[in-house]
Amino acid sequence: MLRRLAAILLLAGLGLTVACTNKKVTNPIANVDSKQPDKVLFDRAMDAMKHNRFDVARLTLQTMINTYPDSEFIARAKLAIADSWYAEGGSASLAQAETEYQDFETFFPNMPEAAEAQLKIANIHYQEMEKPDRDYTHAERAEEEYRKLIQQWPDSKLLPDAKQRLREVQEVIAEREFGVGRFYYLRESYPAAIARLRSLEDKYPLYSKADEALYLLGQSYEGEIRMLRMRPTCSGQPLGPPGCMLEGPKARMIEDFTKGASQAYDRILTRYPVMNRADDAKLRLQALHQPVPKPTRAEVAQNKAEEDSRKETSTLSKVMRSFEKHPSVADASRVGEPTLVDPTPVSASEVVQEATRAAMPSTSDSGTHSVAIETVGTGAPQPNEAAPRSDAPPGDASGAAEAPVAGDSAGASAAPDANELKPNVAPAADPNELKPDVAPDGAQTLPPPQQVNEIQSGGTGQAASKDAASGASATSSDSQDTPDDAVASSSKHKKKKGIHKVVPF
Repeated sequence: MLRRLAAILLLAGLGLTVACTNKKVTNPIANVDSKQPDKVLFDRAMDAMKHNRFDVARLTLQTMINTYPDSEFIARAKLAIADSWYAEGGSASLAQAETEYQDFETFFPNMPEAAEAQLKIANIHYQEMEKPDRDYTHAERAEEEYRKLIQQWPDSKLLPDAKQRLREVQEVIAEREFGVGRFYYLRESYPAAIARLRSLEDKYPLYSKADEALYLLGQSYEGEIRMLRMRPTCSGQPLGPPGCMLEGPKARMIEDFTKGASQAYDRILTRYPVMNRADDAKLRLQALHQPVPKPTRAEVAQNKAEEDSRKETSTLSKVMRSFEKHPSVADASRVGEPTLVDPTPVSASEVVQEATRAAMPSTSDSGTHSVAIETVGTGAPQPNEAAPRSDAPPGDASGAAEAPVAGDSAGASAAPDANELKPNVAPAADPNELKPDVAPDGAQTLPPPQQVNEIQSGGTGQAASKDAASGASATSSDSQDTPDDAVASSSKHKKKKGIHKVVPF
């Protein structure tokens, strides 16, 4: 009985507890997950991306950005949209992904994900990179983007990956430059070959065929030497053989080219001593009668580490390279710092100018080939000298006539100097000046001039008029020349009103 009573009391207590609990929990969505709606949209978009439903993911993320512009997931949502285009692949999708990553860097430049966005931009061009003998636009863009990541985010954890990708991209570009330089060398365009190979060595020292490029550079200099020695030497006579050169400039150019070849071979022995062309470089230096340098232990260790880091490629892999669209980067070094700033490139015209300057005689040479310089005039007038004129007679080199010598009759025609001090001399008479009527010496005084409109005594009273057009005058002294009254009246009206008087018949 006691057990039954205890069980009844326990059940009553549980019922009372449940009743009290139902009164407190009145919210109908209490058992629903209490996540924020922006977080719910973001999770749905991430789940769609896992199942490769990229359109659904982008639509959901864009809805979240437009609906909740102040959400804490805005930055992640914009980066996820770019990642969806990147994961989808294809040329059009990758181009859209690059635009989205650039927008993310613009709006969130201080976030750690900005370095990741920059790495994705560089990887886009890395994936689109083609072989060295084809379009190299994406290779140059990839090099530029990887350099930007290394320089702007030097403390990023993505730096080792970016440097390795940059070394691989520079291997491809260096292979292209080597092919162009070799092409010029085979065509015996030695200045162009020298310019390409020198620029290659300065810009990409980690190139897997750097020793071959330097050896080809030395051979290009030696090719220039051979061409110079084949040219005939001028004997100094006016009619020498065609294409000949004087002995002095020819010897100086040969010396300059020999120096360039020696520097290329020295570079092989000091920078790449464990590579294949080291023995050939020694032989060429001995043939040119130049000293053979010896590399240090540090230089040998550095070059050995670079060679050991390159991947070994099988024969099958080498054969399959010709069927692949993308270049092989197995020969790229895994150690060493890639070049971040391009040195000044060398052009073929600069190579020719250097050879021309080397052929010029130095100041210590004898004056057997001196050049006389004749000074024909400075062209500026001397003090108190008239300025030159285009119509002046030929004189000195400036175009002005020679200054007259004292006592020379030609000096009278020289133009006076405006700044010269002169004595006080009465100026010459002006022929247009009005003067009073004065009779000459010993003559009677002249009568005053007759007035035009004056009425003369004893006349008929007609006024003399002066015609403005012809300048002829008529006087009242002659009665025969007096016009009729009617004609004079009509003439006055014609002058005033500009009409003709009609005379009735």
